[in-house]
Amino acid sequence: MSKSQDTSFLAEAINLAVDSVQSAGGPFGAVIVCEGEVIARASNRVTVNHDASAHAEVEAIRQAGARLGRPHLQDCVLYASCEPCPMCLAAALWAHIPRIVFAAPHAQAIRAGFADTDIAMQLYGQARPVAPAQGLLTHLDLPQAASPFDAWLAKTDREAY
Repeated sequence: MSKSQDTSFLAEAINLAVDSVQSAGGPFGAVIVCEGEVIARASNRVTVNHDASAHAEVEAIRQAGARLGRPHLQDCVLYASCEPCPMCLAAALWAHIPRIVFAAPHAQAIRAGFADTDIAMQLYGQARPVAPAQGLLTHLDLPQAASPFDAWLAKTDREAY
């Protein structure tokens, strides 16, 4: 994928995250692309579905597998509005997704009250189990990366989790 394609798909994931906040979900969105085509779009549905595993990335992986009729997505790219938490990263690894592009780093999630870094510390003894330099994770610093968390913090009737 070119950088402009990465930027476009990542912007879509960010928009899904902002829309999710407005529809009672969490501030996270994900898009999965296979051969240049979007095959899955999802937002965080944890509070909507009362399901702690209903993160945007996991929801998108489920959709992509169902659409393609297979559990392994080795020819796909996952675009996430935020750096994946340990559960989402593990799900992507189980799905054999070779590349994850994300916008907001964990620091933005922490600013909004999401303590996924604490979970990573408990599991791995470090905040980031996979460094971007290892090739799996690519961080693109888009100007609108923090907008889902800004929307979340501005929402007075949000359901914390």
